[in-house]
Parts: sequence; structure tokens; C-alpha cells
Amino acid sequence: MKTPHDVTESGISLAPEQSTGVSDARLLEECRQGHKNSFGQLVQRYEKRLWKVVYRFVRDRELADDLTQEAFLRAYERLDQFDPSRRFGPWLFRIGVNLTLDFLRKRKRRGWISMFSEMSVDHPIEPVTADVRDEEDIKQEVRQVLDEIPEKYRTVLILRDLENFSTTEISAILDRKEATVRWRLAEARQQFQKLWIKRHTQPSS
Repeated sequence: MKTPHDVTESGISLAPEQSTGVSDARLLEECRQGHKNSFGQLVQRYEKRLWKVVYRFVRDRELADDLTQEAFLRAYERLDQFDPSRRFGPWLFRIGVNLTLDFLRKRKRRGWISMFSEMSVDHPIEPVTADVRDEEDIKQEVRQVLDEIPEKYRTVLILRDLENFSTTEISAILDRKEATVRWRLAEARQQFQKLWIKRHTQPSS
């Protein structure tokens, strides 16, 4: 699979790139009939978006390549488990996100690896007070603060505030109710703010 190293840092959507007029549902039906080329078209539609999300978590291009390929492989192997009445995109991203989180857990790494190359313009995660330090120093401290937030909240935070998925899309990806997603997002933002303030109000030694 060609790796999408030329991805941009803009917000993304689960809507597929319509390189052809054939719907996802039609391509999936053709896959079930044994047409592997049809799945190849689905890969072309979603690989850049999926790779970008995986890369946001791991910040390693080769690792993102491997995990993206593995996610598509698992999706292909599990096509018989896919409910054709639902959308393919959220189902695929659920596989990709879960695969990435499982990988990070197995490596016993705390938090996300250098995920803050940018901030979303929609409710960005940022220090609550002005800071005149070097930008890289601030990013490093932001990563350290995020490491302290439980995974289920960080996951929603990265998908919403960094990758700009909608609440509905995150609900489908994580297989959680939208109300749960909204609550976790609010809780994650609140935890981040409290942790940041705590770090900057502690007396220096």
C-alpha cells in the first residue's frame, strides 16, 4: 500500500474521497463477492485520513505505515462482521484507533508520543495563561500534562480537538453514546486546565 507521507495538517472528515462514483456500500458488496480490487478502492479513499489519525498518536512515520496497513488488513479479514446498514468509515476508524491504542498499551508507554504538532482551531487545548517561553518547551509541557489524563479522556480529546472529528463520528468510532463522548470531552478539557494551573502555581524548589 502506498504510504501517504504527504498528508496535510488540516482538519479531516470521515466522508470518503469520491475518486469514483461508486459508493462504499457497492464496493463492500463487490468485496464480498471476491473482487479484491474493490477493497483497493476503499483503501485509496481512506488511507490518508486513517494514516493521519494513527500518526497523530504515534508520531512515527514507519510505525504509522505499519499500523495503517494492519488496520486495513484486519478490516478486510472482518468484512463478514461488518453491518452493511451502517457506514464503513467509522467502522474502519474504530479498528484503526483500537489497534493503535492496543499497540501503545503493549509498549507500556504513558500517554501519546509527540502528538501536539499543532492545535485545532475548534476549542484548542492550550495553556490558560500567556507564556513567553520557547514554543517547543511549551509543547513538551503540554505533552507531559496530557500524559496525566486517563486514556479514555485523552482518546476523545485527540479525535475532537486535534483531528476535528464531530461528536457523532467519535461516537461511532468509539462505539459510545454521543452524550458519553460530550461528557468525556468536557471532563478531559477540565482535567487539562486543572493540571496546567497546578503545575504553574506550585512553588519552585
